Amino acid sequence: MQLVRQKEQTASHRSVRVVGIALLVAVLGSACADPGAGEEPPPAEPAAGQPPRAGGAAGALDAYVERVRKARAARVAAARKWGLDKPPLDAPEPPAVKPTVTTRKGFETAGKGLPPVFTTVPTKDKVVFLTIDDGAEKDPALLRMMTDLKIPYSAFLSNYLVKDDYGYFKKMQDSGVALHNHTLTHPYLPGLDYDAQKRQICGMQDVIQKQFGERPPLFRPPYGNYNQDTLRAAKSCGVKAVPLWASEAFPDHMEWREWDRDLHPGDIILTHFRGKGDWKGSMPDMIRRVMKTVTDKGYAVAKLEDYV
Repeated sequence: MQLVRQKEQTASHRSVRVVGIALLVAVLGSACADPGAGEEPPPAEPAAGQPPRAGGAAGALDAYVERVRKARAARVAAARKWGLDKPPLDAPEPPAVKPTVTTRKGFETAGKGLPPVFTTVPTKDKVVFLTIDDGAEKDPALLRMMTDLKIPYSAFLSNYLVKDDYGYFKKMQDSGVALHNHTLTHPYLPGLDYDAQKRQICGMQDVIQKQFGERPPLFRPPYGNYNQDTLRAAKSCGVKAVPLWASEAFPDHMEWREWDRDLHPGDIILTHFRGKGDWKGSMPDMIRRVMKTVTDKGYAVAKLEDYV
């Protein structure tokens, strides 16, 4: 349906608005352009001798364009600082209504009404979700890197590895990262009876609530192994969903669950809090690897909790 402009709108106002929209389209389009583009945003104030910026709606649009350009330039600079060939792509706005997540076929137990177990979130958005497990390596560079690059991620913590430095993960939480349950001591849960599994899961819920102020809704079983007792115990502890993973990131390679060895909309990526003592590289090296894979394939990293 075509909109009818008010008669009193001047040709000058229309011209400013059209130019502003064109600028906005150009700026947003630059998000997928060469990472060197848009590094130097225009000055915030008009050049000497030029008329002042328009007020009203046109002025607001102009200011928005300026903010977008500056934010993009900052992300390009951060990518260069941390050794990324390209800046991360911007994730779309999260869905107004979260998708309904169900247990993946082949991952079911006989129980009914249990938390869903899944490796991919049902969405058409070209996004993936980064999750980091356990808490062994506490690299300050990871916190700085993820903050600079504004990459969202979720942490699944085991108490025996994080209890020596809860402060590190509090800093993580303060930056917007959600902290979730990965048991107290990382056992093979199917080898335990129901009561022992419940102690592992509920015990970690208690730790996270005491140290970080919240009982998390998400739980990941160690090694991705679980049985019906695991899901029953998790539900009794307040767990709403059990995200596993579709791929796993290392500093020097990616591993894939799916036969096509590729990313798909909504895939969950697993990695670990590890350092050079455990694998061939640091945590920033791992982030560089996973972000190269994700960005080269045209995906953005979104926040898991916005979708689940």
